[in-house]
Amino acid sequence: MKLHRREVAPQFEAEDIFGARIDLRAYEGKPVLLTFLRNGACAICNLRVHQLIQRYPELHARGLEFLAVFESPVSSILQYVTSRQEVPFPIIADPTARLYDLYGVEVSQEKTQASMARVETPEFQRMIQDAAAIGYQLLHEKGANFERLPADFLIGPDQCIQLAFYSDLIGDHLPLAEVEDALSATGKKI
Repeated sequence: MKLHRREVAPQFEAEDIFGARIDLRAYEGKPVLLTFLRNGACAICNLRVHQLIQRYPELHARGLEFLAVFESPVSSILQYVTSRQEVPFPIIADPTARLYDLYGVEVSQEKTQASMARVETPEFQRMIQDAAAIGYQLLHEKGANFERLPADFLIGPDQCIQLAFYSDLIGDHLPLAEVEDALSATGKKI
């Protein structure tokens, strides 16, 4: 079931890929961008991680915390994600999709096929080229759920969802400008 604005964010505890304990309750009082990505080998997902890394210093200095979740085992995330990028925020491996289910993140053959149908569009080709420019090619991670879609949630300091974004297509994410606008509207100077 999809989550909506003003709902209390589902609480969870997990470990990041380096074994550090993550408890969403510990972020109370801070805004959090919780990003659900597909799998560690996903070039378009790694492009999103790269975009978050680029904006991290500015946004984190203004109070925004970041948490990323991949539906992959730790070994795949280490192989495909952190071996090529220095990620300054926690990444959670969720190969059983426990957190994905908790947040209602979709698996959709229809939406994945619609995404594949747009591979030749200029927009998608630009994403592929941008991913290639940072060292990522379109790969399939063995055992990965190819039909998983991404999702993003801006969780407010009160632990309520300020923005919920469920992707209709692979590569769609909550624009960071919307995150900034939402935080500015609540008095956070981001």
